[in-house]
Amino acid sequence: MKPYRFLGTIAAACILIWLPSGLVAAQATGYDPLLTAKSGTAQHIDLVVQDGGRSREIPLRIFLPEGSAPAPVVLFSHGLGGNREGNPYLGEHWSARGYVVVMMQHHGSDDGVWKGHRPGRVMDSLKKAASLENALLRFEDVTVVMNQLEKWNLAGNFPESQLLVGRMDLSRVGMSGHSFGAVTTQAVSGQRTPLGEATFTDARIKASVVMSPNAPKQGDAKTAFGRVQIPWLLMTGTHDVAFVGEATMETRLAVFPALPPGGKYEIVLFNAEHNAFGDRALPGENRPRNPNHHRVVLALSTAFWDAYLRGDAEAKAWLDGAGAMAVLEPQDRWQRK
Repeated sequence: MKPYRFLGTIAAACILIWLPSGLVAAQATGYDPLLTAKSGTAQHIDLVVQDGGRSREIPLRIFLPEGSAPAPVVLFSHGLGGNREGNPYLGEHWSARGYVVVMMQHHGSDDGVWKGHRPGRVMDSLKKAASLENALLRFEDVTVVMNQLEKWNLAGNFPESQLLVGRMDLSRVGMSGHSFGAVTTQAVSGQRTPLGEATFTDARIKASVVMSPNAPKQGDAKTAFGRVQIPWLLMTGTHDVAFVGEATMETRLAVFPALPPGGKYEIVLFNAEHNAFGDRALPGENRPRNPNHHRVVLALSTAFWDAYLRGDAEAKAWLDGAGAMAVLEPQDRWQRK
């Protein structure tokens, strides 16, 4: 199937899309992934997972949806130099849509890398932290957090964790992350690595959103991604190049073609830089931020979670048809297979 391309509006809820047979008009459904009934500040709790086996702490910020029924769970892994408090726009929106959102913090590649350093040494610290050692620590963090969530879902051992008892439907777990968090997400969601076939894959993860994906340095993309079994949504921008690392637009865009068909999507946001997926600009960004980029990120990711974690047929129809196209701008690129 050829990529869908936004071509213009012909009516309030009717747009043109390109299919193999030519141009057709498609009606958007009544489904709206941007609509939330929740008002006010999202409820969140801060917890710390103690991993005694590695003498390691994993701080968490957990956003809770309204109600008391078990809800699907979405994990998020921050980029290099980030922390659990970053990307609140994701945690707040996804939780308002009915998900328990778990924002993880990875020591060794979090904000401790740069806080307190002289400006001239920050870049060296960041480059040193972007290591294989820290990547492996991150991959294991995901499994350790999942194990702890299972325990907290059964019983809380202190007041804050008691808020999680019975709140999580851990048969429906999504994984997401940006930049170094995208590397983390890819590794635990089916990517094969030079260390073995899908060494770090956690079978409890049912769908993944990868912000700023990247093909591996070693081996070819088809070998790395050709056996990914679960749905993936890739998000990048036409200027998505980080100030640390060797990622290029070629390596970002190499992931989608290498994925097998079935629940695979890619959005390339026009003029979006690397931190378009974050809450604030970073030093070195030189293009004005486009408010529609966050709108697209929220709409597509929410519909993706609804379709593949909840099995919502309307969400999948929106994602595969006119609804998704309607939130994009003319030069954004959207495709699926």
